[in-house]
Amino acid sequence: MNRRSLRSTTKTQMFVWGWILVLPTIVGLMVLNIIPLINTINQSFHKTGDFGRGNIFIGLKNYQKLFSDQAVLQSIINTLKYTIVQVPFSVFIALVLAVMLNRQVKGRGAYRTIFFLPMVVAPAAISMVWRWLYHTEFGLINNLFNLKISWISDPAIAVFSIAIIGIWSDIGYNMILFLAGLQEVPKDYYEAADLDGANVIQTFRHITVPMISPILFFVIVTRMIAAMQVFDTIFMVMEQRSNPAMYKTQSLVYLFYQSSFVERDFGYGSTIVVVLLVLIMCITVIQMIAQKKWVHYN
Repeated sequence: MNRRSLRSTTKTQMFVWGWILVLPTIVGLMVLNIIPLINTINQSFHKTGDFGRGNIFIGLKNYQKLFSDQAVLQSIINTLKYTIVQVPFSVFIALVLAVMLNRQVKGRGAYRTIFFLPMVVAPAAISMVWRWLYHTEFGLINNLFNLKISWISDPAIAVFSIAIIGIWSDIGYNMILFLAGLQEVPKDYYEAADLDGANVIQTFRHITVPMISPILFFVIVTRMIAAMQVFDTIFMVMEQRSNPAMYKTQSLVYLFYQSSFVERDFGYGSTIVVVLLVLIMCITVIQMIAQKKWVHYN
């Protein structure tokens, strides 16, 4: 009887302490994520009153306006272009660098630090440096290769120029995650591959990628979500008012900023955010379904 009572008391204590430890996370999730999400969805059915005061319920009019707004469609295309270029290249380059640095290379620690530096540098500083590099008249890239390319003012290539900055910024973070995964791969697999006569590409394809596929999947999903929310680089690199390429470069988040904080139409801005949320959720669900075919969990 005493043992049963002791077990019951222990279980109760574990249950209570479990909730106590989880409670701060739940409260933070509710305050920082769930409640703002509910307010945003609710705001999308309203029109902001004059001088930013009061909300007027207008039903689905914001959504009707959104689906007929060419700027929204163009922003979706711009966001997808950026994501399709930025994510695959940043992931692939980071994976190749991680494989190279996972070997016994002199100065490996220094290389890791150098590649990781873009993650710790302030976005404003990064943007200023790239604006100078991309400058048509005085930029280092044009002068170094004797070019005359308008990297951030040509509507045809501006979004890809912004994607290059994103690739450069994310390589270090992705590489560190891949290095952590590579160090967990048993060396016996590589030795067996060498004995079987497998070359570098075959080893990379049949051993390295499958063994780190859970980390690869995590990096792809998180980087894709981040790429869909790109804003700061566009805001700081592009000359917003005078740049002819802005329409072909602005993302959904940038359009949200324009609608909410420049035009002061918080209802329409919230509608744009809801569409972005749905778009990210759809892409994430597709990735979750697809990962069953190529992600190998040990």
